[in-house]
Amino acid sequence: MILRSEYEHEVVFRRNVEIPMRDGTLLSANIWLPADAEQNPVPALVEYLPYRKGDWTSNRDWQRHPWYAGHGYASLRIDMRGSGDSEGVMLDEYAPIEQQDAVDAINWIAAQPWCSGSAGMFGISWGGFNALQVAALRPKPLKAIVTVCSTDDRYADDVHYFGGGLLSVDMVSWATTMLAFTARPPDPTRVRNWRELWQERLEAIDPLLDTWLSHQERDDYWRHGSVCEDYTQIEAAVLAVGGWSDPYRNTVFRLLENLDAPVQGLVGPWPHQYPDIDKGPGPNVGFLQETLAWWDHWLKGVDNGVEQRPALRAFLIDSHAPQAWSPTYEGRWVAEESYPTPSVADAELVLADLVSAEPRAADGLVWVRSPQHIGMDSGRYFPFGNKADLPTDQREEDGRSVTFDTAPLAEPYEILGWPRVVARVTAQENQLVFVRLCDVAPDGTSTLVTRGCLNLAKRESMAENTAVVPGESMDIEFGLTTIGWTFQPGHRIRVAFSTSYFPWMWPLPGTNGIRLEVAHSSIILPKRDGSPSSVEVVFGEAEQNQPLGVVFDQPDVPPLERLVEFDPAAGVWRLTSEPNYGGRREYPDGLVYDERAQEVYEIAADDPLSASARSHWTINMDREGWKVAIEVTAEMSATERSFLTKHTLIAWLNEEVVVDRSWNAEIPRSSV
Repeated sequence: MILRSEYEHEVVFRRNVEIPMRDGTLLSANIWLPADAEQNPVPALVEYLPYRKGDWTSNRDWQRHPWYAGHGYASLRIDMRGSGDSEGVMLDEYAPIEQQDAVDAINWIAAQPWCSGSAGMFGISWGGFNALQVAALRPKPLKAIVTVCSTDDRYADDVHYFGGGLLSVDMVSWATTMLAFTARPPDPTRVRNWRELWQERLEAIDPLLDTWLSHQERDDYWRHGSVCEDYTQIEAAVLAVGGWSDPYRNTVFRLLENLDAPVQGLVGPWPHQYPDIDKGPGPNVGFLQETLAWWDHWLKGVDNGVEQRPALRAFLIDSHAPQAWSPTYEGRWVAEESYPTPSVADAELVLADLVSAEPRAADGLVWVRSPQHIGMDSGRYFPFGNKADLPTDQREEDGRSVTFDTAPLAEPYEILGWPRVVARVTAQENQLVFVRLCDVAPDGTSTLVTRGCLNLAKRESMAENTAVVPGESMDIEFGLTTIGWTFQPGHRIRVAFSTSYFPWMWPLPGTNGIRLEVAHSSIILPKRDGSPSSVEVVFGEAEQNQPLGVVFDQPDVPPLERLVEFDPAAGVWRLTSEPNYGGRREYPDGLVYDERAQEVYEIAADDPLSASARSHWTINMDREGWKVAIEVTAEMSATERSFLTKHTLIAWLNEEVVVDRSWNAEIPRSSV
């Protein structure tokens, strides 16, 4: 990693600049500018988030925004309405007012004397989401975006639902995270009326989990903010970036297939991080330089050949031993001039032709009926590069599943894109069909390659439910998450079927399983022909601005990042996770920040209605004469007919209780 402090342009920093919205609400922005920008206006780059620019993302902000300013851009980090140091309240993620505010902010920025009138947006996760959403609104100054680890379909590829089933692993924890973020106050050193704004937020706050559970089908709630509803609305140039260790990478491929605007895709082995962050798995790359070339071309009109880059640059991961963390993967970069690409073609593996230990009935059916705790070795839904994030050896999960193996491969077998499952099944009631694709080494170790799911009630449409007729055959088809992988000679390709996958998926009430007709069931792999790329894929060394100087304390007892336990007397499996979002740290302005999060998931192997999820956050913010503490808890369980949720929020100021609220809800289940 190269850390820069000297640039072609001298950089000036403007802190907490107020940007007026059409209703008079003021958003707070930090702005880094070339010192002579008012004499020589420059394009603007915008990152727009609810994650508190004054503390929570400040270290990350200083890695990027001064770097862009030093290369001739105005770079802005804006707190969204109701977050950080901005006014107003935030009632939900990706609400219409959030996008309207972004348009207002971009128009205001374009009119400033230091701006040339052209703007770009960039961001990872939430910032990548709203970059796409705002691009679809087409504010005139917005010419290009860079969207990293984001989604164009909020129902299919976010933290709520997956394959039409409920994503318990992040539905609860993410809702709790946002409750904890929204409850944090503006900083009194930066905001005059901070106490009034804080009280307004605390009174308006409601748990998002209950809202999300009230929309179990892909209805108008999820269509809003899903740019896949009309790709033609996007006219800005789009650089879409994903990581094979991140759940959002499908977006890159859908954007390449569907956008009429200029679009390029970049996918590496990375977790839910920018590609220059060296947290593993790598290799990391000079991502800021890649984006600078993008901005230079689309915002400054520089003829640097960016538009001639391949449509897709992707890293193909080589077979490797299963590991909960790895600093880097072996593999190679490939470039595809178009996507879909002629170098990738469907290769069908019929399950009946593969090796399986499962007995088949006289009619060729195989029974898939899984214990409820399959999924304990799944790894985190959102790997951040922590030491226990990635899936471990899948042999135990394979043993609880119905598996089908190829013979050992005679030569390398490359795949790039969307694996798909085509199957004929029967069931007695609604079931989940979960499929994992694994790489089995000669020593028997099983490495997870990718996975996918279908809720049978959503087999015809994610927008409505189709009842399962007991004993009636159903032809189903669904995709696994996109992947780039090379199976090595001597390895076997394994396809594993299960009807549960907790805690990723909330279990359905039925336990009768499915019957799989193997002669009419296949996995279709996007087999790449192994040809060399038309151009060599080369990146510069990762480069960032000098860090802000936040001091992170190393705890005496490290976080319990991931612990799987089994209580044989009770028959209960438990997964405990402490995501390690940062712990205790001290900022240069004297703020001491300490936060802890813990998630606990429990289930009995034979009882889907025993599933429970609990998420707990504690936050302490301490500066001389000012001390805030916040505690947030969320719990979810279910009956056959309803989801049951409980939330609590307590906040203290200088050890005096400011708010003590609780919520209880019972939400009817439809098909999840």
